[in-house]
Amino acid sequence: MEIVNSILVWAMKKRIHQIDLFIQYPEEVQNDWFRNLLESAQDTVWGKQFEYSSINTIEEFKKRVPLQDYNSLKPYIERARAGEKDVLWPGETKWFAKSSGTTEDKSKFIPVTSEALETCHYKGGKDLISLYIKYNPDSKMFTGRGLVLGGSSEINKSNPESYSGDLSSIIIDNLPVWAELHRTPSKKIALMSEWEDKLGKMAETTAQQNITTLAGVPSWTLVLLKKVLKLTGKKSIREVWPNLETYTHGGVSFVPCKEEFDQIMQLPNLN
Repeated sequence: MEIVNSILVWAMKKRIHQIDLFIQYPEEVQNDWFRNLLESAQDTVWGKQFEYSSINTIEEFKKRVPLQDYNSLKPYIERARAGEKDVLWPGETKWFAKSSGTTEDKSKFIPVTSEALETCHYKGGKDLISLYIKYNPDSKMFTGRGLVLGGSSEINKSNPESYSGDLSSIIIDNLPVWAELHRTPSKKIALMSEWEDKLGKMAETTAQQNITTLAGVPSWTLVLLKKVLKLTGKKSIREVWPNLETYTHGGVSFVPCKEEFDQIMQLPNLN
């Protein structure tokens, strides 16, 4: 595992040069992505409606494309969920992240494409790790496993070829090989729909493993950690996973859980 750790740490360090360029030339990078997105979507239903092919500047885009909310996008999303191709993005969109929010519906469905997974979520994850390793060059995070707590998904009734569910489940179900090799537990457990059963099996599976990284929504991660402590009879997570280095979360505030986390973790070096 030391060799694997060294190789992956080296690979992540190489990404730092690109990140530095983004920081040095933010406007140029944003303009490049702006042009790339317009060109990619110009032949979609949405792109044709607003004539993306003839938009050359940000000002033209702002004048031609009105400010949108979920309700105005919903008809296009429903067409994509039904299996229609080239609606908002080229090709068929097979995944939809289910989310509650400020809409008239109980749930909203956010289209997730393979390009979005690769260029946003997975590259974002690599950048996060790269920056961590930059400031912690002696990291041993890849000598152990990454415990990832995610949700579940289900087949769309309107189109059996597509799925909807928690964004975390979509990400886990499509992880690149390098990330999947580091992640635990198995997909069979990680994507279970019954939360109590899932958390119990996750605790049983990971309690004896060398966990070096944690990722998940704070409230549910806290419940999982309590189950691990109860199962092992330990007083702190530090006793269970002494090599734990990082905890990553997003989407919700960490503040309500911070005090309990501090008590359970007892890891002053946790980032």
